[in-house]
Amino acid sequence: MTDATVEPTTQHLTLKSAQFRKAREENWRELESLVARAEKRGVTALDGDDLERLPSLYRATLSSLSVARSIALDRNLLVYLESLSLRAYLIVYGPRVRQGRAIVRYFTRDLPVAVRNARWHFLIALVALLCGIAAGFLLVKADEDWFGAFVPAALAGDRGPDSTATDLQRDELFAPWPGLVDAFGLMANFLFSHNTLVGILIFSLGIAAGVPSLLLLLYQGATLGAFIALHDNRGLLVEFLGWLSVHGVTELGAILLFGAAGLLLAEPVLFPARAPRLESLAAEGQTAAKIAIGAALMLFVAGILEGGFRQLVQPTEWRFAIGGTTAVLWLAYFTLAGRRG
Repeated sequence: MTDATVEPTTQHLTLKSAQFRKAREENWRELESLVARAEKRGVTALDGDDLERLPSLYRATLSSLSVARSIALDRNLLVYLESLSLRAYLIVYGPRVRQGRAIVRYFTRDLPVAVRNARWHFLIALVALLCGIAAGFLLVKADEDWFGAFVPAALAGDRGPDSTATDLQRDELFAPWPGLVDAFGLMANFLFSHNTLVGILIFSLGIAAGVPSLLLLLYQGATLGAFIALHDNRGLLVEFLGWLSVHGVTELGAILLFGAAGLLLAEPVLFPARAPRLESLAAEGQTAAKIAIGAALMLFVAGILEGGFRQLVQPTEWRFAIGGTTAVLWLAYFTLAGRRG
């Protein structure tokens, strides 16, 4: 093909592109104006005529984008139309709920409903955790050399088979409050970060048919069981359970929610419904994500209770009262919130 042939073709496309833009640009600008107003003040800022025009302008812009991809030589025009089409799509088909209302809806309905829908997954996660607790307790109860196999050194700290009852009471169960900075700035932050990492692993590994999630739940249970056995062997079982209950109800509840969310991801992998696996996974993933976000928020609360307030409350009976109160509140929230009528 000669240069003489290419040049008229290029000139023809340039002319056609310019005419195309001139004929439609007014509609694009009108749509852009409506979208900008809706983005700034919400859809309620548009009157009846604007709302009637919005869908037709959106469809016309989509049509223009389709044509422009075949004839337009201006890359900036394509980027502009693609961006405008996306913004308009979010206004036309996006949720009509503002951010504040969406947050309120999440806590008052979406989260508790999602948890209730995953109640069987939660039960399976609970069974796995309890099995781990039983295994860790029985093995360490019989032979404390097992303690190191279940509890990493960083988590054990100075606690272990060499710890006496006095050591555990002085340095752990009834240790003085470390102060505001250490309690909230250091300890609570560390505990939240560590527990959240564990929870996210339990959740995200559910995609691998749920097996790693269940194994992690078993391991978390075995770690707790090892601690329970260590204190029981020192005659401190009641004191330890009271100390644990302050934050443990919330923390373990969050871990179980992460487990339930992970098993939700595993379900379409193991038992695909009529829809393709990816579609089923996307549908279950929405519910799982809601639960995982709620579980992370619960771990934040647990971190505050554990790092900030646990050592402030010394009497064991008061610790059990706090743990029992949190259990009742969480149970009431997840079983009653979001129910209609």
